[in-house]
Amino acid sequence: MTIFTNLNIARKYPIMKTIKFDKNHSKDFITELRKSVEEYFKRNNKTRFGDANMVFKSIFMLSLYFIPYGFVISGNITNNWIYWLLWVCMGVGMAGIGLSIMHDANHGSYSKNKLINKMFGLTLNILGGSAKNWRIQHNRLHHTFTNIHEMDPDVSPMGLLRFSPDAPLKKIHRLQHIYAWFFYGLMTFSWATNKEFKQLNDFRRDGFISKKEYTPLMLEMVVWKIIYYTYMFVIPYFITNNISIGFWLICFFSLHFVAGFILATIFQTAHIMPECDYPKANENGTIENNWAIHQLQTTSNYAPSSRFFSWYAGGLNFQVEHHLFPNICHVHYKNISHIVKEKAEKYGLPYYSRKTYLQAIIEHGKMLKSLGKA
Repeated sequence: MTIFTNLNIARKYPIMKTIKFDKNHSKDFITELRKSVEEYFKRNNKTRFGDANMVFKSIFMLSLYFIPYGFVISGNITNNWIYWLLWVCMGVGMAGIGLSIMHDANHGSYSKNKLINKMFGLTLNILGGSAKNWRIQHNRLHHTFTNIHEMDPDVSPMGLLRFSPDAPLKKIHRLQHIYAWFFYGLMTFSWATNKEFKQLNDFRRDGFISKKEYTPLMLEMVVWKIIYYTYMFVIPYFITNNISIGFWLICFFSLHFVAGFILATIFQTAHIMPECDYPKANENGTIENNWAIHQLQTTSNYAPSSRFFSWYAGGLNFQVEHHLFPNICHVHYKNISHIVKEKAEKYGLPYYSRKTYLQAIIEHGKMLKSLGKA
């Protein structure tokens, strides 16, 4: 057995000291798949890391965020509509940085150079988040315990949203297919305000960081927040004297709403779908599948033929490939997707995929409605 431990789940369910995946269950699938993928890279003389396309995309996405910012602080924009549109453009760039740069870097797949991965991983801090928190939440929890209630943070939100049939059902959830889209837009806004601080406290409580690590990390987070609000609020406000605080807040909110909505809909349509499973551990804390098959059962692709969407979304429309190979840069996902699909079919395993992003959005909405009823 391969054992992954989460102290929080053990606290909530004392009988479940650990969550275990049975790595001997249908292990031939992942063994053969990994071998075939390795052969693909050798045959094509490629590495699993990013290439020249990744460098170009990084420059483009960073420019999409920082060039509009340059105009914002230039003091030359007097038209409120143009000023607001620049912030909206920054929101699109912000999402692009998260999808195409930060995500790969914090998975260690952007470059074989660890320093470069760390540097580009810190773009999340520049955008108001925390790379350290993200790596725990995303890499250690979401990628390990995908779609397991109270283990995967992405399907265990608090309050108004119900993403799992194992979560408590409230009357308000009957309307979540209507109001969820608004809350999706608040995703990155929470990064920039209270979420990261609460998360860091939770991670200390649950043993993901030690007491010794906590204080330096909290101080580091405070410093990054000061840097963020200095360049996002102090500099623009004092340079552009004709902009009121109220209008700046509208622009700031618009930036985060655009970025949050893009990010949330791209991620949630990969797991909160009618075809995706929500596995439960048995009384011994065991998921009766190996980890790789678990990823196939809980993950769905979409828009595999759209080159532009794949480019902008950082290949995360190939979410199946990403979950099976998070250490491979997204620029390779489309090419290895044929291998993954072929091996899944050979072993009689699911390989979920929707034809378009719009179709995935519609089906996700239906799933939200279904989860709001039962």
